[in-house]
Amino acid sequence: MMHRGLRRLVHLVLFCPLSKGLQSRLPVLKVKYLLLAWLGILVASWVLYMQYASYSELCRGHVCHMVICDHYRSGIVSGSSCKALCEERTLTLQRCMSTSSTHQVYSGVWKERPVVIKCGLEEPLKGDGAPDSVLRQEMTLFDKPTRGTSMDEFREMLHSFLKSNLGEQPSLTTLVGRVITLADVNKDSKVSLAEAKSVWALLQINEFLLMVALQEKEHTPKLLGFCGDLYVTERVSHSSLYRLAVPSYLQALVPEALSSSMNQWLAPAWPRRARITIGLLEFIEEVFHGAYGSFLMCDASPRHVGYNFKYDCKMADLRSVASETAVREFLRGRHCETNADCTFGSDCTATCDRLVKQCNTEVIQPNLAKVCVLLQDYLLFGAPQDLRTDLEKQLSTCVTLSSLASQMEVHHSLVLNNLKTLLWKTISNTQYS
Repeated sequence: MMHRGLRRLVHLVLFCPLSKGLQSRLPVLKVKYLLLAWLGILVASWVLYMQYASYSELCRGHVCHMVICDHYRSGIVSGSSCKALCEERTLTLQRCMSTSSTHQVYSGVWKERPVVIKCGLEEPLKGDGAPDSVLRQEMTLFDKPTRGTSMDEFREMLHSFLKSNLGEQPSLTTLVGRVITLADVNKDSKVSLAEAKSVWALLQINEFLLMVALQEKEHTPKLLGFCGDLYVTERVSHSSLYRLAVPSYLQALVPEALSSSMNQWLAPAWPRRARITIGLLEFIEEVFHGAYGSFLMCDASPRHVGYNFKYDCKMADLRSVASETAVREFLRGRHCETNADCTFGSDCTATCDRLVKQCNTEVIQPNLAKVCVLLQDYLLFGAPQDLRTDLEKQLSTCVTLSSLASQMEVHHSLVLNNLKTLLWKTISNTQYS
């Protein structure tokens, strides 16, 4: 009796307020809702699976930790971070931020400050790969210098290496001295074989070399320590110009216009974006004919440009920045059919001489032009009306800059200074300056 009364109450609550027409459609509606629910479950399951698969493929920090600490305990490598990483365990890998299986990036905490920990792996582990095979593979990174190498010979090794990567610069001797000081972890005015092997392996990493060369620059993340070929840098609180990053496996489902629109609304207030932009332009100045030569941005992506909590620009990823000397050496004598064959990285492209089918060594587009392409979307959205016309004009001039034009350096400096002055004039004497 009780059950019958309960069923009648449920029936009254659910069906009586509905019209007879709607009641007759309920079975159809139920099927539609059921299909939608199943579709939602399938999509959610697929996303979770892709996240897991992506994580297991990209995040192999445990391998980095195992390899480095094994070498450290064997006396093969050294570094200012080794004790904290392998003995005290006060430097730990936390959140995985890797975008490549061969370049491991993790957030962490060391000495009560947030840090980023980076290390390289030669290639992903195969299904039958064993840890000891990885150790043997990584041993080749630390094969130089060999036992018996004197300090004078090591200095000459460093000078030759830096010259081949940065070109003949009058300040190379100073840079060699900086590398030697960095390698001398225990500050005994000597460099042990393990210390020399570690710093030599690190110099093969383009980003590390750039950090050492640009360490006094305001917009380069600070190098805090290293162990073997693993290195620790300061953490940039915002590691991209845009807050929303759509994973690669979802890009087909999320329209680019939608993600772009959302990023515009999620971006900092315009005056803060102007402040970040000024810092980015200052970085362009810093790498243009600096103390150790010129450097080229070979992937001007918003994912590589970050900023801190004060909205000061910090380059979050320097792997795509290369010395002009290294780019020219790559292009020299290279066979080509079209300009696309003369590309270093993603977008350091030179012209192809179709008569001799060889690349020219001069990159077509300078850093500033690439950055201005990036800034057209980032800076024009929400710009003050009285500034917008002038800003559009200057950015349009900027994106047409060419490295091949005569008086390029003069034009480059003029456009950069005009753009920086316009932005600074707008936000100066405000809370954003």
